[in-house]
Parts: sequence; structure tokens; C-alpha cells
Amino acid sequence: MSDASTATSASGCTERRTALSEAEVEALVRGICFKTGPPRTLGVEVEWLVHELRQPRLPVSPARLEAAYASLRTLPLRSALTVEPGGQLELSSAPAGSLMECISTVSADLDAVRAVLREDGLGLVGMGQDPWHPPRRFLHEPRYDALERCLDLTGPAGRAMMCTSASVQVCLDAGHEEPGPLGHGRRWWLAHQLGAVLVAAFANSPLAVGDPTGWRSTRQVLWTEIGAGRAGAPALDAEPRQAWAEHVLDAPVMCIRQDSGPWDVPEDGLTFREWIRSGVTRPPTQEDLDYHLTTLFPPVRPRGHLELRMIDAQPGDDGWIVPLAVTAALFDDPEAAERAYRAVKPLAERTESLPAPHNPLWTDAARYGLTDPELHEVAVVCFSAALEALPRLGASRSVVDAVAAYLDRYVIQGRCPADDLLDRLGGTDRRAHGTSYGKDLRS
Repeated sequence: MSDASTATSASGCTERRTALSEAEVEALVRGICFKTGPPRTLGVEVEWLVHELRQPRLPVSPARLEAAYASLRTLPLRSALTVEPGGQLELSSAPAGSLMECISTVSADLDAVRAVLREDGLGLVGMGQDPWHPPRRFLHEPRYDALERCLDLTGPAGRAMMCTSASVQVCLDAGHEEPGPLGHGRRWWLAHQLGAVLVAAFANSPLAVGDPTGWRSTRQVLWTEIGAGRAGAPALDAEPRQAWAEHVLDAPVMCIRQDSGPWDVPEDGLTFREWIRSGVTRPPTQEDLDYHLTTLFPPVRPRGHLELRMIDAQPGDDGWIVPLAVTAALFDDPEAAERAYRAVKPLAERTESLPAPHNPLWTDAARYGLTDPELHEVAVVCFSAALEALPRLGASRSVVDAVAAYLDRYVIQGRCPADDLLDRLGGTDRRAHGTSYGKDLRS
């Protein structure tokens, strides 16, 4: 360890914090972010826009949101309930031992949350990007004040991401050390290639402030525009742990936290590596590293497990179950994982050695969805493999039926939920009638 900095704790006592070297950062990141072993658990984080139940185009006042969230915090939920900067609501499951355990737990918590919100005349809306309202901050805390100032340096996309976006994030074990379908090296590579297929298949954010944006997944575009340092992946041509450690060191620092007053936001692109070498303001500590890791938003974030962050929030009360089930099957069933790996290998040629999401493959996925012929072909193979694998993972009949219905309604037809929204906007709604995904998917 090198030199130390002084800070004042909440109790008023002065404590010594030990600064980090670059080698120590690499060792910590490798140990913290990749915990390998046979895949055993999974989880999901579901984000929702909160709107007026009867007239969703009307903005909800901050006072009403605060009152509703105060009521929600009294619920005995098994999932963690948090609020995003723009007032979006998020439920994060605990690690579950099976797909059905995860679905049942989160579904029960969502039922309880909806019941409370309904009493206040509010509801949850599953869209990747708020189609009606411009960005508006709900939370005003030092972290989000600094994040907004930092993201403003690269343009307006950051505020929209913070305040008007919502997603389904699937969390998977990193995988074991051995090569093969369930090895962490294969799963890391697959997540970044298959991620573009998931963007295209589940794109559900074609509108902003009432108008089409020209993208099936506007939410994905927002992440791209934030910049490669903040929201990009590392290169895939190196060992995953080393590649991520280098990426963390070379990523820009969002802010330098202070014990009092506004946090410092570097405007010169100061990286964590440069902060270590210069010691500007004060040398960074392990606490600063831990915080720095939470300010990076790649499409696949290693947090001990792998957090897949590229899926738009889905329509319907239970629309989130399909991407969770499909993703779990394609990663945790060895046969499906092998089929997915072989299917996406040809797509790797379209990455042009550029990390996700800043390459043509991911750009085409966000713009065209499954109207892109190659993405469509690969999606059909992957969804079919997932459908066959789900019974082997213990999925219920209703979950299997929901994935089959999604495959028929969207994937085979080269469509995604964004196309339904665009059809309704243009008065050419081609949705299949009488199809429901929200009926007892927990059984």
C-alpha cells in the first residue's frame, strides 16, 4: 500500500484511508467482479415507468410519487425496492436457485406493489423509454447531482437515460473456470455477442416526447451516446478479468466525493489510472474504487456475477418474464448455450473489432430490430433453442407457452414490441388479437 488520505466519518472521528496502487486496483477488480464457479443462481432487476393509471400522458407530481413510495417502503417485499433518478421504480430479486423461484418471488412482489400504487391512482408501465415526457429529476442527492453534471459533458443523452429509461436486467453467475458452454470465458464472450440479438428481439422504445425517434430501441441509443468510457464494454480479445481491470483503470472518473459540499466532477476526462498517478485533490482509496465501479454502465457489467443490461422494459404485467426465461435458458442450459454460441459466431464479423455497444452490430440491432435479416435468423435459432431448454430448467407450462407465443408473434415474423407501438401510432395496428402473456405465468 502507498500513502494515505484523511477523512472525517459521520461520527466526527478522523480516520485514515489507505490509497491504492494500480496493481492493487487490478487485483481487487479481478477478485470482486468475477467470482467463478458452476452456474447455480440467477436474478432479475425490473425497472418500470410510473404513470397515471387512467391518463398515462399526464405527468405525476413529485409529491404524489413520494407519497406512493413511502407506502411501498412499508411492504414486506423479498426483492429490493429502489427508485431511479427520474422516479422510475426498480425491483431487484435476491439470487434465486431456479428460474421458477425467481419468477414466483418477483411476481408476488410486483402484485403487492401494483396494489399499493393502484390505491393512489398510479400504475407501472413497461417501456424502455418514456414515450411522452421529457427528462425530469425526482431524486436530488449528491450522487445524482454529480452524475447529471458529468453526463451533461457529453450531451443530453445522459439526462434521458437517468430519468426516462427502464429495462429488464438479467443477472447470471459468471461461470466456472473450465472451457466450454458454461465456462466464464465463453459466457463473457456470448453475453456481448448475444446481447445485440436481445436488443433487437426485445426492442420497446421507439418514441420520445410523442414522436418516433427512428430507432426501435431509443434506450440503447442513449447508452451509446453517453460514451465508450462510461457505457462501453472492454475489448473481447483478452482474458475477461484482465480486460475488465484495464477498462476500469482507463475509464473516466465520474466524481471525486467530498465529505461536505458538492462533489468534484472532473471536466478533463480524468481516468482512474490518472487519478492514482497524479493524486489530484487526494489519492483514491478502495472506497473510491468501489464507488467508481458503480458509475460504469457497460452492456454487460461484472459484479461477481454478470449483469446483462441491454433489454428494454417490456409491455404487460408479466412481459419481463420472457426475456428472463430466454436469457437464462441460453446461458444456463449447456445444449442451448452451445447452439446460441454457434448461431452468433457469424455476427462477430460485424463488430469490426469495436467493443459493444459501439459497433455496427449493436447499432443495427437498436435501429432495425429483427427486420435486420442476420439478426432475425439468429434470433429464430436462439429462441427455438431456449424454448426446447426451458423444460430442462424446470420452467412451468405457462412460461414455456409465453416464450412460444413470443417466438410466434414477434421473432418468426421479424418483429419486436417497438413495432406494435409504431403501428398504433400510425393507425396500422397489426398485433395478433386474443394473445395474452399475463395469465398465471407463475404456476
